[in-house]
Amino acid sequence: MHKPAHAHEVFLNPGDFYFGAGATCIVTVLGSCVSFTAWHPFLHIGGMCHFILPARGTGKKEQNPDGRYADEAVQLLLHEIALRDTRPHEYQVKIFGGGNMFPHLNKPRGKGSNHVDVGSRNIEAARMLLEEQGFRISTGHVGSDGHRKLIFNLWDGDVWVRHVKERKNQELETSACSSR
Repeated sequence: MHKPAHAHEVFLNPGDFYFGAGATCIVTVLGSCVSFTAWHPFLHIGGMCHFILPARGTGKKEQNPDGRYADEAVQLLLHEIALRDTRPHEYQVKIFGGGNMFPHLNKPRGKGSNHVDVGSRNIEAARMLLEEQGFRISTGHVGSDGHRKLIFNLWDGDVWVRHVKERKNQELETSACSSR
C-alpha cells in the first residue's frame, strides 16, 4: 500500500514506546538495543518499542513501566492492547536489533568465557517475554554485527529494515518484513 498523503512520522529514542493507528510511520535506529513491532491486521493499529536492557537491575520497581527495559516494554504493549479490547495472539509481532556494535572487541575468549553480549541477551529476553504473554513472533531481523534503521508503517504493517554491518567495507542490506 502506498504511503498516505497525510502520514506523520514518530521517531523512537532508546526507552520510547508508541502505540497508534492509521497514517503513522514509526522510525528508530538500533544497535544492541531491540525493538519489537506489533500490528493488528484487521484494525490497523499497532506499536513499537525501543528497549535497552532485558530488565532493571536489582532494586525497587517503579510504579510506571519504563520502556528502557524489555519486561516493562511488554507491559506497556499489554496495557495498550487491553485498552483496545484485543488479545496478544491477534497481533503480528516482529523483533529487530540486538546487533553486536563492537565485533572486534566482543569476541568470546574460549569455553567458560564471561563474555557479555548485550544484543544477544536483549533478543532472548524479547522472544521469551513476548511468547510468555501469548504473542506469536512471525519474523524479524536480529543479531549479526552493526546497526539497523527501522521504519514501521501502521497503515499496512510493513517494516522496512536497513542493516549496516560494521566492517572495513561498509555493507548495506535493506529488506522488508512484510505482513502479507
